[in-house]
Amino acid sequence: MVELKTEAEIHAMRVAGKVVADALAAVRVHAKEGVSLLELDAVAAGTIADAGARPVFLNYHPEWAPSPFPGVICASVNDAVVHGIPSSYRLRDADLVSIDCGATLDGWCGDAAISFVVGAVDPVDRALVAATDEALRRGIAAARPGNRLGDIGAAIGEYARSLGYGLLADHGGHGIGRVMHEDPHVPNEARAGRGMRLQPGLVLAIEPMFIADGTGDYHHDADGWTLRTRTGARAAHSEHTVAITDDGPVVLTAPH
Repeated sequence: MVELKTEAEIHAMRVAGKVVADALAAVRVHAKEGVSLLELDAVAAGTIADAGARPVFLNYHPEWAPSPFPGVICASVNDAVVHGIPSSYRLRDADLVSIDCGATLDGWCGDAAISFVVGAVDPVDRALVAATDEALRRGIAAARPGNRLGDIGAAIGEYARSLGYGLLADHGGHGIGRVMHEDPHVPNEARAGRGMRLQPGLVLAIEPMFIADGTGDYHHDADGWTLRTRTGARAAHSEHTVAITDDGPVVLTAPH
């Protein structure tokens, strides 16, 4: 069931979204060569706790997962696209890192993700991250009253294909509110003008996931969570929680 939020509820989600933005910013500052993914997880955990919020990823256990998720953040490196479990792995020069983070405060959730390169930046990786961020901006711009879900997917997917990038198969964004995953599913590739009509009060997590070599294939690591490109190609992930309002899309997880 799709739930439309009131203006007051959207405001509460913006407060939760700020916690997520602050956690991601803190992780980005600490993400340097030699720092472990577990250390980054602790940075996010501390930021969320200091705000009086709770992490929504920790112990999250969907039906398809073999065990509850053990981290506060998803930390995916290089060919890991999403859902990477924080580990003792220490960041190396030129690693491409994607960090996904969610938090709940006063009963409302925020969810966002960033990608960046540690140390020396290969121009190919820089272009991949920039394109994923730009696709997110295009998807957000399409999230306007009167448009349809397919317009968001078309904005993201057409841009990806125009640059030769692949999209993670079978994955996309989602509704969000009192729980992290609500209806509707938000595709990253779709036909414009198709799907549910967008209304004020709808809040979506929009999240393009680009793969460098143009494929969309993936496999699960033995941990049952990490999704890794089948070809070993690098990937990037960018996400914001976005409210659709009469005045257009409002990003609730934007840095303040």
